[in-house]
Amino acid sequence: MGICTSKQRARPNPYAPRDENGQPQLDPGVSEPNLLNLESCVPQSPSFPFYSPSPSPANPYPIKSPAAAAASTPHRLFRRPFPPPSPAKHIKAFLARRQGKKKAAAASASIPEDREEEEEVELDKRFGFSKEMTSRLEVGQEVGRGHFGYTCRARFKKGDLKGQQVAVKVIPKAKMTTAIAIEDVRREVKILRALSGHSNLVQFYDAFEDHDNVYIVMELCEGGELLDRILSRGGKYSEEDAKTVMVQILNVVAFCHLQGVVHRDLKPENFLYTSNDDNSQLKAIDFGLSDFVRPDEKLNDIVGSAYYVAPEVLHRSYSTEADVWSIGVIAYILLCGSRPFWARTESGIFRAVLKAEPSFDEPPWPSLSSEAKDFVKRLLNKDPRRRMTASQALSHPWIRNCSGTKLPLDISIFRLMKSYMRSSSLRKAALMALAKTSTPDALFYLRLQFALLEPNKDGSITLENIRMALMRNSTDAMKDSRIHDYLTSLTVLQYRRMDFEEFCAAALSVHQMEALDRWEHCARCAYEMFEKDGNRAIMIDELASELGLSPSVPVHAVVHDWIRHTDGKLSFLGFVKMLHGVSSRNVAKLQ
Repeated sequence: MGICTSKQRARPNPYAPRDENGQPQLDPGVSEPNLLNLESCVPQSPSFPFYSPSPSPANPYPIKSPAAAAASTPHRLFRRPFPPPSPAKHIKAFLARRQGKKKAAAASASIPEDREEEEEVELDKRFGFSKEMTSRLEVGQEVGRGHFGYTCRARFKKGDLKGQQVAVKVIPKAKMTTAIAIEDVRREVKILRALSGHSNLVQFYDAFEDHDNVYIVMELCEGGELLDRILSRGGKYSEEDAKTVMVQILNVVAFCHLQGVVHRDLKPENFLYTSNDDNSQLKAIDFGLSDFVRPDEKLNDIVGSAYYVAPEVLHRSYSTEADVWSIGVIAYILLCGSRPFWARTESGIFRAVLKAEPSFDEPPWPSLSSEAKDFVKRLLNKDPRRRMTASQALSHPWIRNCSGTKLPLDISIFRLMKSYMRSSSLRKAALMALAKTSTPDALFYLRLQFALLEPNKDGSITLENIRMALMRNSTDAMKDSRIHDYLTSLTVLQYRRMDFEEFCAAALSVHQMEALDRWEHCARCAYEMFEKDGNRAIMIDELASELGLSPSVPVHAVVHDWIRHTDGKLSFLGFVKMLHGVSSRNVAKLQ
């Protein structure tokens, strides 16, 4: 959707050398660019609008489209096998459908124009917003333009906000050519209205409509984009300044995730400063691609911006962790001034995101603190299960003591607790042993999360503590994302209590521990404790039953490897598998 008070990012360079067709010439002697000398490595294509290029000054690396390349080399022969399919191909097709574009020119030619117009008229573009726009607001000059609309400065004429300067995002209804586009606008207003109030989120005032446009009235942020400040600093922040930015971004994203909202388009262009002061507050904007995500639900829409898109988004199965990846990309840019994943084509960018690892060997990384590098690496883990959450990142040693850091409740702990409560007694014992080997940093985070649940005088929590914690942090967004459904899965706590030791076992992420360098040591120590306290002789049938597995022969063959033949107890392999909570689907993958 459009960008609130942002600038249009197309910045042609009049001084760039041109070829005979008027296109900027490629300088073959220039190495891989950093953030400051790259306008866009993604070709500007009308068929691929959601993946906007990361903007900078002029583009010295023009890429000809495949059609143009083919036209310039007539009678070209393919002497080598065709390359593998482009990872961008299905993404382009998906976005074309989302935009309501025809699959092929021939198909569109076969439909008469009057029929197309009839289909467009059939879309219901009535939103139920107020139609008193002109009587309430005096609209001024345009201050920004995006893919789907533009933003203007405005002033309230009357009411409690009389004289208040605001920004009005104008979205033409003519551009809403599909039911999906209409629903995107409806959902953007719904999310802004539900989440409004957080100090690092742009304030929403009202929404209006008339026959031609939808108007979203928001706080006017006059300090410019985060991207502009990155460029003005020469593309690199000090660690202390980067921390200040990261705290604000993580605060608002953790808040959104707690409400069950995933932003899906986090990038420096979508964070604005309220004023030009150096210590001005940072505000998240542009929720046009945001969505509600329900417990245990995965989204599959491919939306976002190419350089910031998470690997799981390209695989079309993702949740709130995708936002954390985008934050990791922003952190990488702040600290070193270049992008972690770069290529000259859309396909190349996606392939790098899926396969390449970001470099931490080139300057300035060797001179940065080990905590800063660890922070970025744990955000840019390609496995979303091993990635830190936004709330967890705020407790990371690199950032935890920064001014303004306030750890919010982490929605992921309820997902982990749900899994724990449904586990067998054997797995619970294994998790209890692993929790005792947790790192001090992990215990610091878990202790803060436990405190946010406001435990009883005896130091324990019940279902009521969890319910009250959600109520204290609840907004209307929680209703649409159905976060309160977690309470249903934790009803067993209605009849018993959970102390801090068991909470650590329940809220501990095994996958995140596996991402640590000392995972092998922790797992071995936990297994030794499990051997003394929880391990016992167990039959294969009993193990399969405890795991909820089918008593078929293939399952027995898998489970058989988990048990020591000498005494019938769990082996180390079986212990680690037990920690993950193996299901029948996991077993099917092992066949």
